[in-house]
Amino acid sequence: MKLDSIVPWGRSFEEYRSMFGLTEHDLTKRILGCGDGPASFNAELTQHGGQIISADPIYQFSGQQIQERIEEVYPHIMDQMRENASHYLWETIKDVDSLGDIRMAAMTRFLTDYQQGQQHGRYRHAALPSLPFDDHQFDLAVCSHFLFLYSEHFSLEEHILSMKELCRVAREVRVYPLLSLDGSPSRYIEAVCSALNESDIQTSFQPVHYQFQKGANEMLVATSSATLES
Repeated sequence: MKLDSIVPWGRSFEEYRSMFGLTEHDLTKRILGCGDGPASFNAELTQHGGQIISADPIYQFSGQQIQERIEEVYPHIMDQMRENASHYLWETIKDVDSLGDIRMAAMTRFLTDYQQGQQHGRYRHAALPSLPFDDHQFDLAVCSHFLFLYSEHFSLEEHILSMKELCRVAREVRVYPLLSLDGSPSRYIEAVCSALNESDIQTSFQPVHYQFQKGANEMLVATSSATLES
């Protein structure tokens, strides 16, 4: 991965809670955040005493490099958001400027935690479909705005391998959203679920209270049969 190919856009702890329906009990689990990028979820959950590791290829870069890239792309992202504002629901977040404030606050919180978090092993340079973790090392893995959203960029096979890998390292996997970038349901959903079911991994769709991208109101939950029996 090259730095100039990254478009950092971090989400907050509260957004993660809503996106993945995280209960107080969930937040006490061993959590993997896969594809977290510059989100503040790790920093804020750690502050609350949680156990979390974030995995993302962006973590091969220094905090200074990531910050410079954020500053470089932020104005362009904001311009795109204004152009495509009709694709989103402006309820919890009232307008594009408010969105920018929320995202920048989350990314700033991430940057203040990043160096220390790397030293403590909370930010790991890793990428799907191959993760450097043990089988069932985590109770819960969450994957935000990566799988299914970028269906035009990654193949069906890559989606299946990535989901199986997440199910290998975590007892439960939650993925949000299930829409592609154009706002339509990912064309891979049915095939991915079928492939997981054939591998004794149960899948279900669960509603979430978070909806910013229109139609993005549910998450995919995957749990292996071995986990359910244990």
